[in-house]
Amino acid sequence: MLDALARAIARRPRRILAATAIAAAVCGVLGAPVPGLLVDSTTSFEDPSSAGVQARHLFERSSGLDSAPDVILLVRDATPARIARARALLAADPSVAVVSPAVRSVDRRSAFVAGTFAAGRGDAARLAAAAERIPGVIPGGGAVAADQVGDTVRADLTRAELYAFPILLVLSLLVFRGLVAALLPPLVGGATIAGTFAAMRAVNAALPLSVFAVNLVTGLGLGLAIDYSLFVLSRYREELARSGPGPEALRRTLTTAGRTVLFSGLTVSAALGSLCLFPLRFLYSMGLSGAIGALVAVVVSLVGLGALLAVLGPRVDALAPGFLRRAAARTALPAERGFWYRLSRGVMRRPLAVALASAAVLVACGVPFLHVRFTGVDATSLPASASSRQVQEALQGEFPPTPTAPVYVVLRAPASAGAALRSYAERLRALPGAAEVVGPTRAGPGVWRVDVVAEGRVLSASAKDLVRAVRAAPAPYPALVGGVTAGFLDQQASLASHLPEAVGALVATTLVLLFLATGSVLLPLKSLVMNLLSLGAAFGLLVLVFQDGRLESVFRYSSQGALESTQPVLLFVVAFALATDYGLFLLTRIKEHHDAGLPNGRAVPLGLERTGRIVTSAALLFCVAIGAFSTSRIVFVKELGVGTAIAVLVDATIVRALLVPSLMALLGEWNWWAPRPLRRLQQRLALR
Repeated sequence: MLDALARAIARRPRRILAATAIAAAVCGVLGAPVPGLLVDSTTSFEDPSSAGVQARHLFERSSGLDSAPDVILLVRDATPARIARARALLAADPSVAVVSPAVRSVDRRSAFVAGTFAAGRGDAARLAAAAERIPGVIPGGGAVAADQVGDTVRADLTRAELYAFPILLVLSLLVFRGLVAALLPPLVGGATIAGTFAAMRAVNAALPLSVFAVNLVTGLGLGLAIDYSLFVLSRYREELARSGPGPEALRRTLTTAGRTVLFSGLTVSAALGSLCLFPLRFLYSMGLSGAIGALVAVVVSLVGLGALLAVLGPRVDALAPGFLRRAAARTALPAERGFWYRLSRGVMRRPLAVALASAAVLVACGVPFLHVRFTGVDATSLPASASSRQVQEALQGEFPPTPTAPVYVVLRAPASAGAALRSYAERLRALPGAAEVVGPTRAGPGVWRVDVVAEGRVLSASAKDLVRAVRAAPAPYPALVGGVTAGFLDQQASLASHLPEAVGALVATTLVLLFLATGSVLLPLKSLVMNLLSLGAAFGLLVLVFQDGRLESVFRYSSQGALESTQPVLLFVVAFALATDYGLFLLTRIKEHHDAGLPNGRAVPLGLERTGRIVTSAALLFCVAIGAFSTSRIVFVKELGVGTAIAVLVDATIVRALLVPSLMALLGEWNWWAPRPLRRLQQRLALR
């Protein structure tokens, strides 16, 4: 297949390149509006089938109201006139169905009023903008926070790109060793992102996607473009040095490095696709969008980049300073005395000691993950300057327990159920952690509601215990328990229940694809173990930084004392896919030398010499691309950027430079073992 593709490109390179450019331009036009079309609500983090979501939907259908106040106006220096202006603003808005009485803070200096939208209506951004024009009034609440999260994600994406692209261009000039070559990753990355955005727009029309997927697609698309461009270009230079410019150099490049890119893209896509097994919109949007992005990156790298290399030929090294051109020529020639060759030979002389020491370092880095804590997505994910965060912190710290985010019970009961429900409410009032009970009130025909106000903060241990107690308390009629804390517990239960099947799908597809690529049974299992070690180290360091609040001044964030609960799942899949990507590139090159007749002891250092610089450079560039999201003002986006960068760096250094050669030396020729039936199957199915 790849041989036929190479021959087709060699016959009409300019036509294929022009078609690729036109397709990328069309996709760019179609995909440009995507960031503004995707869902930016915090409902992206909930399981639609959970009890808490069902409770909210039942209440909203019955009452015609949202289940909790949408806009909360905090009034500082709360004079009666200011409070009256804040209430009047809410009351005058046609979408606000309920305006609460003013609630004073403990010190009586501040107050707040809350407005609840009619279900499915309301423009929180417009109300917030109007409220900011009133002296002393700060807008907040769930709807305002959702708008501010979406706006911040879009602004952060633009800023991250502005930071990343100049740095990537300078580093690419050094890594790719020439100006023309350095322009390849931005071209491939731009086409990949444009194609992915266009596909996301089509998918979003039928299956709403989360706006947070934009960050992953941008970082991952650019990162994979860098990886694949570097893999293909480095091999193309080798083939130019071996056989000169022409169809043969392109054919050998696509049937070797191109084969690796193909398997890598399939592996990354399959790994990210495992996130689609989670019902949370945030995760399945990341998985589906990332899987599409990986496949688009493969197509662009094989077809578009292949055609561009065929057109450029040796001119790919044009506009390169002499020292970079000479360095590129040296690395394109066979060598057995480079840094990576010497390092791997040294490691393989003491494989057991190096393997144990490397594993011990990774395990030690991962130990902090044993005391990980989780939190949800709310206004505290925003920077301190965000008005919704200021309002939430004021409500939690300055006011008595109030029903702005209650634990609520929605019951299906007849109109005559008032007495039984009042008795039920009294039993709830006696529960530990209950500060106040409001209701029962009729929400609509056959539906009632009881609110239980928790003494502790939302998502605190006492609030979670209260939710469990309310759910355990016998109800006289069918009841559903909802609210922010209940939703968080439902989210945790959903993640836990879907995690085994997602991990199973991830591991199974990865093992199968690695076996097809290498023809070995043991190498995929060894890669799995090494991936888990590097991921454990990344998770542990992530806990030290973000949960324990270290390096707050460096990364400019305020610790929430926990990690956002979906981030370890997302980081596990993304980092696992990338680690497999780098491992596949190294292992296939070692296999190429081994298949050529070299013993394991020579194939490993030669493979590492050929790929060590490339993998390390690709990892560095990828870390810049994805690590740019460490500048995000959203804490959990920052966690994803920093965590992925750590995982990639750990994998490209400790794992690839030390663990891989040491374990390859320990296993010797067993590295390539496979039962005869499986070997025949691999030879029949795999691209050779």
